[in-house]
Amino acid sequence: MTSSKELNPLYGKTVELDPAISVAVVGAAGKMGTRVSNNLNLTDAPVHYVEASESGRQRLAELGREVTGIEEAAAAADVVILAIPDTALGTVSAQVVPLMKAGSVLLTLDPAAAYAGLLTEREDVHQACAHPAHPSVFLERTTKEEWADTFGGIAAPQEVVAAYEGEDEAIRERTAAVIRAIYAPVIDVHWVTVKQLAQLEPTLVETTGCMIGQFLKDSMDHAIDEVGIPEDAVKALFYGHIFISLTNALRGSNPFSDACLRAMDYGRESIIKPDWTKVWDDAELDKVLARMLEIDTIER
Repeated sequence: MTSSKELNPLYGKTVELDPAISVAVVGAAGKMGTRVSNNLNLTDAPVHYVEASESGRQRLAELGREVTGIEEAAAAADVVILAIPDTALGTVSAQVVPLMKAGSVLLTLDPAAAYAGLLTEREDVHQACAHPAHPSVFLERTTKEEWADTFGGIAAPQEVVAAYEGEDEAIRERTAAVIRAIYAPVIDVHWVTVKQLAQLEPTLVETTGCMIGQFLKDSMDHAIDEVGIPEDAVKALFYGHIFISLTNALRGSNPFSDACLRAMDYGRESIIKPDWTKVWDDAELDKVLARMLEIDTIER
């Protein structure tokens, strides 16, 4: 049997986490569950892997990871990570939170359900959320492994934005230690409110950034498939200009030419709606989160 450590490029490296902190990963065989479990498996901390599906249990067995029942894991862990889809967080938290020990932390990986008030709360259980920033486009990569790790959590350093609105600094430190382990290697953890994290993800990142990223692909495909420009020429010119556009706009590396600025103005007039900043309104945030969570509306 191939061990999980042999499957992970970080094998042989150290991912630090105090062995006194026990962690449970609910959904340990899913996409994010596997990612965070791979890193936790590189620590000396006790980890409880929870997985409901039979196929997921089989994948964990193939990785040499023992499955723990949700009741046992929730009762034993200092930090319970819900690595499951946003749409299931309300239901699963209702099952898990009553089982958790006093003073433990419920950690989610996306702010939508927390901001929408869908998570089950308990006075003696803390709640936190941590979302990976992913390796920056400006990260100074020096190895093939770092270049290959576009998502983060394997070789390329990344930052993390997290929310914890309690006042217990020991709980914040414990949560930060787990965050640094599951997303390792981590440069820094930035603390914001739950609402601010929801404004960053989805409004800034997905509604704006990811949408524009896909739009770039759509425009490139149109140039190739509909206009008929050779694909190699399109990619050669476009990929380089995407990078210089980001460095110019976000870092001020070089000024855009006067002609380019005029073309950019035309692009704004032709493509971007004049009222685009409305996506930052609270009502619009509620709309997009309700859509993501597949619910009719967010009640407050």
